[in-house]
Amino acid sequence: MEKTLSFQLQPPTYGNLVTILSIDGGGVRGIIPATILAFLESQLQELDGEDARLADYFDVIAGTSTGGLVTAMLTAPDENNRPLFAAKDIMPFYLEHCPKIFPQKSGLCGAIERVFRSLGGPRYDGQYLHKIVKNFSSLDARLSDICIGTSAAPTYLPAYHFKNQDNEENVREFNLIDGGVAANNPALLAINQVTKQVFKENPDFFPIKPMDYGCFLVISVGTGSPKAEQKYNAKKAAKWGTMDWVIHGGSVPIVDVFTHAIDDMVDLHIAVVFQALRSEKNYLRIQDDTLTGTVASVDVSTKQNLDKLVFIGERLLKKPVSRVNMETGLSEPIPNGGTNEEALKKYGRTQHAQLHVCKNTFTRKDASRGKITTHEKALLMQITHLQY
Repeated sequence: MEKTLSFQLQPPTYGNLVTILSIDGGGVRGIIPATILAFLESQLQELDGEDARLADYFDVIAGTSTGGLVTAMLTAPDENNRPLFAAKDIMPFYLEHCPKIFPQKSGLCGAIERVFRSLGGPRYDGQYLHKIVKNFSSLDARLSDICIGTSAAPTYLPAYHFKNQDNEENVREFNLIDGGVAANNPALLAINQVTKQVFKENPDFFPIKPMDYGCFLVISVGTGSPKAEQKYNAKKAAKWGTMDWVIHGGSVPIVDVFTHAIDDMVDLHIAVVFQALRSEKNYLRIQDDTLTGTVASVDVSTKQNLDKLVFIGERLLKKPVSRVNMETGLSEPIPNGGTNEEALKKYGRTQHAQLHVCKNTFTRKDASRGKITTHEKALLMQITHLQY
């Protein structure tokens, strides 16, 4: 009888909060979350020292496609069992390697070649991506397979096949394409994995209740979208045939529609649930819906375009915190909600406080019995009520 492999999560890292970081897919637009995460890690380093890494503060880090690569870079261990990359190193990594993963040919000939390659197979062979992924994840070959599989975007990079063998020598085959076709925003899947452990009454998570979203702290970082541009509309699409849905204006409309729709549905669902359960402050979505032109593409890797993406990421930090309107489904700035940069600083202080709660190993019961200092009680209240 075939054995079923179970997915095991680590217990909550600090205190009573389960902390989740989610990173969307989006090709070269991974530069945007790389910029955001570098800022968050820098804030944590100001509080806890230069060796602090995002992986030290999150119980679950989930990523799809380019977000999956960022996740691997943030969490895969080096020989000292510390993350291979600091968050500040990810953006330079993208700037160096994206032009080789998505090589560009300029002019009319380049545009014509891209069209014909899209019709006859993937635009890019993916060999350079395979090489660098296997280099930085050589401690775990299966991790490299996962990274290649999650980034195998249809029409851009080839589908990926590999076999995996468990400790009991059971062999399983995987035939993978980019995870973005089903979960470009993986935040809900990450929450579901924790919820499943709660349902199983895993002692590391129990007695957290499945719908106790006050015990979750979720930061979801997008890679941008052209929603505000209204790049596609019914009047144009009504005249499209199969070819237009596959390639139109240098983009792949059918893939764009799937991935952006998934992003919005996940954000809407999580935002509504957190708001309905009076835990809206526990969910932060950072996304720029105003991309236009080549910056909205997943594969334009010219220096000019990559530099623009860096600027967009830095600008996004200065934009106001937004939240989904439960009536309209649209993301709107929160009145007096501050900027994304300010929100990340607050979240960083919350996670720093949890770190010290963990080190002092005290609980709510200790607080009620007067067994902790005034400073420790303030830290505990800061976490319990998210008064950051």
